[in-house]
Amino acid sequence: MYKKIRQDLLDLQDKKYKEFHSSLCPGTDNIIGVRIPVLRNYAKKLSKQENFREYISFNKTVYYEEVMLQGMLIGFIKNTDIKEILTMTKDFIPKIDNWAVCDIFCSGLKIVNKNKETVWNFIQKYLKSKKEFELRFATVMMLCYFIDDKYIDDVLNILDNIKHDGYYVKMAVAWTISVAFVKFQDKTMKYLKKNNLDDWTYNKSLQKICESLRVSKETKKVIKAMKR
Repeated sequence: MYKKIRQDLLDLQDKKYKEFHSSLCPGTDNIIGVRIPVLRNYAKKLSKQENFREYISFNKTVYYEEVMLQGMLIGFIKNTDIKEILTMTKDFIPKIDNWAVCDIFCSGLKIVNKNKETVWNFIQKYLKSKKEFELRFATVMMLCYFIDDKYIDDVLNILDNIKHDGYYVKMAVAWTISVAFVKFQDKTMKYLKKNNLDDWTYNKSLQKICESLRVSKETKKVIKAMKR
């Protein structure tokens, strides 16, 4: 099974995409070059096989796409409960070593929408982690599932207390703040006027807000004038 999947992934290689995607993931030198929609379709088909769960626990991966595939498969599991998904998530998190695997894995966990309180409690220890990609995982989970009426105040408070020098943590915090601004402009604007963010993360947050197509030109002028 494992050899066949590896060969399938190699057969799906797009060399131009490999070059492009490798440039987006510095330090990741084991990329085959399978486009994300192609890999997702492959994962969806694989998830219909009876023994696909065996692959999720495979610990002898060689390629980036193999780890990405495992994360996608967790998201495709049906007829299960949140306990099994979180057990698999706990085992998967140590495999995350780049932003792309992290973000695509998080966005695929749609079961979270029906189990928010359980997952909120689950990610709390990762929000206190000193490890860059554990912390990014938890931050992106907030971005994907918890910027809503119930959690927005907690999310902003947590973001304000994240202190980590890792680039991918700071980018995740800035990205999450920008999404919060789009959905809760008044609350987030108030937060931006009084916060404990370091200057780099604060300014990057403003930049991400200004890049949004859902923010008016007038508001963007105000945001740009707030730069430190």
